[in-house]
Amino acid sequence: MPEKIVIVGGGFTGLAAALALARADPRPEITLLEAGAGLGGLAGGFPLCGTFLEKSYHYLLLGDTEALALARELGLGDQLIYRTGSVAIYDGTAMHPFTTALDLLRFRPLPLPDRLRLGLVMLRLQLMRDWRPLAGETAQAWLNRACGPRAMAVVWNPLLRGKFDRHWDRVSMAWLWARIHTRANSRQGGRERLVYFRGGFAALVDAMQKKLLDAGVTLRTGSPVARIETAPERRVRLQTGEALAFDRCLFTGPSDVFARLLPEEPALAAYRRQLGSVTYLGAICVILVTDQALGRHHWTNIHDPQAPFLVMIDHTALTGTDPYQGKHVYYLGCYCPQDSRWFSTDDAALLDEWLGYLGRIHPAFDRSRLGERHVFRFRNAQHVVDCGYEANIPSFRTPLAGVYLANFSQIFPYDRGTNFAIRDGLRLARLVLDDMATGPPGTHPTAERS
Repeated sequence: MPEKIVIVGGGFTGLAAALALARADPRPEITLLEAGAGLGGLAGGFPLCGTFLEKSYHYLLLGDTEALALARELGLGDQLIYRTGSVAIYDGTAMHPFTTALDLLRFRPLPLPDRLRLGLVMLRLQLMRDWRPLAGETAQAWLNRACGPRAMAVVWNPLLRGKFDRHWDRVSMAWLWARIHTRANSRQGGRERLVYFRGGFAALVDAMQKKLLDAGVTLRTGSPVARIETAPERRVRLQTGEALAFDRCLFTGPSDVFARLLPEEPALAAYRRQLGSVTYLGAICVILVTDQALGRHHWTNIHDPQAPFLVMIDHTALTGTDPYQGKHVYYLGCYCPQDSRWFSTDDAALLDEWLGYLGRIHPAFDRSRLGERHVFRFRNAQHVVDCGYEANIPSFRTPLAGVYLANFSQIFPYDRGTNFAIRDGLRLARLVLDDMATGPPGTHPTAERS
């Protein structure tokens, strides 16, 4: 009899793991459970202007080798769109281009010596190959020393506060190094190249879903898991509204959610604390459709502490307006603690405040020309990578026999992203297949993450 495997979570980690397991010989019997109404996780799409768009902004970079290889393998190579991005900073009073080295030299909010110093620090970070010496120091302390207090106040503090809110001064410099390297590896001719799908990331999700269904994988959406436990006969039992039993379970959701599903056993107390050591921030994404062009930059960072959102993204700067019936599509977004007022403010009040500030950035903005508008909230969108974070990263194998964990909290020092989700889904599947080949659940010690 083939082993029965359940994958909890229908984001890209779970989908990639399911694809890899479905190729195995002998093939296990695979069931994928997703709590939401659709697959794709944070990249889940919804219908907009006759096509599909992600609820939170997504794109690929040139260095996203696993994701690009998977897209081509699934026959989506001709649906990949390659575009050059542009960045600006809005400081509360004016818009400043911030894409090229020449833009940095012209960046008036900083005196020229600070601009040159900042440019040299960025070059130094791009040339650094080892992040480990940076892991024990905060980005705030390292950057303040390297770039000076003026660059810290004008450039870095707003970015860190916008990304990590009240936790901004805890973030490890290793995280920022990884962020800079990931983006630098996607530059050509001094400008960043971005990759998107015709039809949105729904094209990738749909292709993965079809492949899984063709392979006989059972996909169940609207199936939240209430409890995970193991039984003496080396079976994993899940409560989902009905009792289900499997030989192995791959959980791909956030660590704090996983901790709440585990049995209240003294033997798991230390592991639950390890999982709980990860702090998650939520995110709010507002999507606007209008016939009005606002600005000329693809990505605008908002460096104003009074702003209700961190970033404005002109999505159609990458795709053009043709896929959206000639309309422009914009994202406004922020990261915030899970107790933020944005999670309890109703959509109308949130939109009124955010659109009011959008009018400050672009005085010509006309609310009457807006079409569709959507508000999406995500509770576990970004983990806080502080100093000492690496020591608390859980392994793929958990203390429960036959139960595995893979999520963004394990990709240190890198940030979350579709490519890392796919990469770790494939790594997790390889580990599970190796375990299946060498013994039944419960016979393997806790292993490293990959």
